[in-house]
Amino acid sequence: MQAALHRDLGLTDDEFDQICARLGRDPSYTELAMFSVMWSEHCSYKSSRVHLKSLPTDAPYVLVGPGEGAGIIEVAPGVAVAWKIESHNHPSFVEPFNGAATGVGGIVRDILSMGARPIALMDPLRFGTLDDARTRYLVDGVVHGISSYGNSIGVPTVGGEAVFEECYEENPLVNVACLGVIQDRLMHGRAEGSGNLAVLIGSSTGRDGIGGASVLASAEFDEASSEKRPSVQVGDPFSEKLLIEACLELIGRDLLVGIQDLGAGGISCPTSEMTSKAGTGMKVDIDAVHRREPGMEPFEVMISESQERMLAIVDPQSLDAVLEVCRRWELEARVIGEITTTGRVEVTSEGIAVADVPADALAEEGPVYERRARRPQWLDDLRAADRGDAAPPDLLDAFRAVISSPNICSKRWIWEQYDHMIFLGTLIGPGGDAAVIRLPDTEVAVAITTDGPGRYCYLNPYEGARLAVAEAALNVACVGAKPLAITNCLNFGNPEKPGVMWQFTEVVRGIGDACRVLGTPVTGGNVSFYNETKGRAIYPTPVIGMLGSVRDLGSVRGLGFVGAGDEVILLGVTDPDDLGGSEYAKVVNSTVGGAPPRLDLDALRDLIAFLGETNHLLRSAHDVGAGGLCVTLAESALAGGIGVGASVPGEPHRALFSESPGRVVVSCAPEDIDELLQRARTSGISATSLGSTGGDRVECGEMSVALEQLRGWYEDALPDTLSSSIEERNGRRS
Repeated sequence: MQAALHRDLGLTDDEFDQICARLGRDPSYTELAMFSVMWSEHCSYKSSRVHLKSLPTDAPYVLVGPGEGAGIIEVAPGVAVAWKIESHNHPSFVEPFNGAATGVGGIVRDILSMGARPIALMDPLRFGTLDDARTRYLVDGVVHGISSYGNSIGVPTVGGEAVFEECYEENPLVNVACLGVIQDRLMHGRAEGSGNLAVLIGSSTGRDGIGGASVLASAEFDEASSEKRPSVQVGDPFSEKLLIEACLELIGRDLLVGIQDLGAGGISCPTSEMTSKAGTGMKVDIDAVHRREPGMEPFEVMISESQERMLAIVDPQSLDAVLEVCRRWELEARVIGEITTTGRVEVTSEGIAVADVPADALAEEGPVYERRARRPQWLDDLRAADRGDAAPPDLLDAFRAVISSPNICSKRWIWEQYDHMIFLGTLIGPGGDAAVIRLPDTEVAVAITTDGPGRYCYLNPYEGARLAVAEAALNVACVGAKPLAITNCLNFGNPEKPGVMWQFTEVVRGIGDACRVLGTPVTGGNVSFYNETKGRAIYPTPVIGMLGSVRDLGSVRGLGFVGAGDEVILLGVTDPDDLGGSEYAKVVNSTVGGAPPRLDLDALRDLIAFLGETNHLLRSAHDVGAGGLCVTLAESALAGGIGVGASVPGEPHRALFSESPGRVVVSCAPEDIDELLQRARTSGISATSLGSTGGDRVECGEMSVALEQLRGWYEDALPDTLSSSIEERNGRRS
């Protein structure tokens, strides 16, 4: 009977045997439930841990690396920020509004657990094609969930991505990154001090989210996925706002020994992880847990993933002050446990022991798998396939198709639903290469961006991963910042399949190699496996969140041209063959094949340094990415409301649509062009004068289009059905 139960909870027979061996007996029902969540793929990283160890994580300015709630980076002397990305993919497919909303809530609490005030969000999203009704429903729900939660808690959503590919049709990716600033004291998730108390703060505990980590996030989807709706948590942003303010006050008044959020795994997670890190134990009385549903079983209380909850470790002498702060913020706070020296998590209900487990067994000693990895044979056929570089019948028609494609066109229809100006610290918001945020009460700003070229990683996961890091670093450099560190969200199919595991190992290798060359260590992140439905996996999609420091607020610049008569220069080299996996190949020639662009990391590093050295000469900068040079010129013209005339050498469609990495279009005043070109020659940077700004047309070689017509193509590409849905909902909300 119990053998069938452990399989229902997502544990294998071998894992069940390991649990019995560690306990020296069969586990109780509650213990088995605790192991099921803590040993799940989502919580334990059992398939990825051995590979993630190879990533570079150290730098003098990295104060906290992987293993805590978020990475901590010192961005200026005495000024530190928290930076982390997480996924909520499976819940967002089952219930898009609450799945996305609680994804925001979870990453915000990760940042809060470090003692940081959350000040900015980013939302890299992946969906199926917009001609599918289910996809439009998911897009609407996810965007609404993010905007509703983020706006309500007062944390601006300042950027992100929205990518549409067939492979994400039944496995949307909802990744959310959060930036926070350390205000008073850096916190850690450690349950130190025998006799100290464990205080549960925040919302009551219900049955929402039960089994989310083990059942929903650690298995493939199938026809019965819709039945998993009860495993999706329900968020309450107004309680989260109170929780943020109360916890920051408690931290600022030095009333807490440690703190950790309750997300995946529920109470089981912080009670085991915090004690394991500290080498202590904890006695837990779950009868003290405030609940919103009657008749909950002990195992339900221990693994419920109800939102807006934190577990704080409190010295008994500070308890009254802690409870008073929580009462003032209208939050329930109850002592549910006490720190011991046993090294065990001991759980009682009605005076009866329902669980007695070594903390290390739950948190640190879970199974670690070195899964078989094999390069899939189908990749040879894919790489040998047509890369889609044939010339179009009409260049202007091809340009219109590319710039109005869902992956390129304006995402204003998404980000206008977000409040991105809360705190009034957003210097550059959505629509730019990177967001730039001025940190409260300082003269310091940071740049943040996300990037994840799944199509490139599908063709070559190693090169695609390097390109993801490179693109994110260059985006940050374009706005006037120095790339410092990354957080990553690694989204893949079923790791038990050798082909998927090979993709994962190659992506990790690519990220590591790129980060070492660029000097951007990995400070933490998330792995999301089992993004696969009915045997069809998503593209391997590593989403890179890059953080950069802005040393001079006057050097911040956008992508838009700023004045007529400025000189326009292309920095970097165009390879006319870099069309494999390009937007042109997919949209114009309906092809995904060949090899992705190949990156020269040393040249990219030199280009990033050059951008930093010539900040004072540049009036705009925009990296050349998806869609190629013509899209870059068009976006800079549209952003600035100024036309451009550019002479583009080479075969037109290759010169305009090649996606060669490591290129930036910059503009400068006419009197600065000679100095800029001379500095480029001295630095060994390829610099090509393309033309100048002015007029009301965008002219790229033999292709010419009026700026206003171009704006229509770019801004009005949203399908009418989705537009009507969003407008109808916004009308109801207002």
